[in-house]
Amino acid sequence: MESKHLAGWILGLPLMLMAVPGRAIALPPADDTPEEVLRNEILLEARSPLDGEPLTPAEYAALQAELQEPSDPPQLGSDIRYNIFLLQLLRMFRTLSPF
Repeated sequence: MESKHLAGWILGLPLMLMAVPGRAIALPPADDTPEEVLRNEILLEARSPLDGEPLTPAEYAALQAELQEPSDPPQLGSDIRYNIFLLQLLRMFRTLSPF
């Protein structure tokens, strides 16, 4: 019975040793700033998401507020709306009709 346990340890030990370096490689470098710290930093300079030009914090906040406001969706022409209505009507008839 002891030989089974010994064989298990002999076979399992190399597998355990091979798994350890894989975890160590996945760790970030020691000088890397944690994401939690980066999230709490105050932005002193920012870039516009639209054209990439530098902005002050006040301009950046104003631009973010402007981008988050819902704008009016573009209006479709009456002929396009009519074609969409006909396509929806056709889809309904295809669902109801077996042909």
